[in-house]
Amino acid sequence: MQHTISYLALGDSYTIGESVPLHESFPYITTQLIRKQKVLMYAPEIIAQTGWTSSELAEQLLKTELQTQYDFVSLLIGVNNQYRHLSLDNFRNDFEYLLKKAIHLTGGKSERVIVLSIPDWGCTPYAADKNGAEIGIEIDSFNHVCDQFSKKYQTGFINITEETRAARNNADTLASDQLHYSGITHFKWATQLANYMLKICQ
Repeated sequence: MQHTISYLALGDSYTIGESVPLHESFPYITTQLIRKQKVLMYAPEIIAQTGWTSSELAEQLLKTELQTQYDFVSLLIGVNNQYRHLSLDNFRNDFEYLLKKAIHLTGGKSERVIVLSIPDWGCTPYAADKNGAEIGIEIDSFNHVCDQFSKKYQTGFINITEETRAARNNADTLASDQLHYSGITHFKWATQLANYMLKICQ
């Protein structure tokens, strides 16, 4: 009997797909892409909320009754730390905790945890009256932390940041709020994530 894949998605507005229908968020598209390959997969379990920082996600995890183990866990967090000008050191501590928690939830199989880099909202029309260059530099600092810990714990890492920096030139990549991303962009993220998961499952 074929195993049915379970998937937990941890994050913030980007993970729930703020301003797009739920089925157009990357965790749901990832599931559909994998099912199209005749692989059984449950609907994703999502723990994410618009505006959450890394510490708020960590607090929610402590309060949430989770399954003892998942086949895959994705983690995309940090944009609200940057937006609120919170310290990089605090993020470093939170992110390592979250990553270790995610690895624990895969039964210690670190390659089944996938970190997605933080999009650069400084390139969106929403940020037109802000210092986009400065936002970009700060986003890079937070992403450096994500990349460092991903390498340290040997998890997957998908860089979606550069793609989001092209958003200023293509209105189709953005959601109606001009800050978050459209289903088209979520599809691109999901394609990379689904390909990564399918490779592991082979």
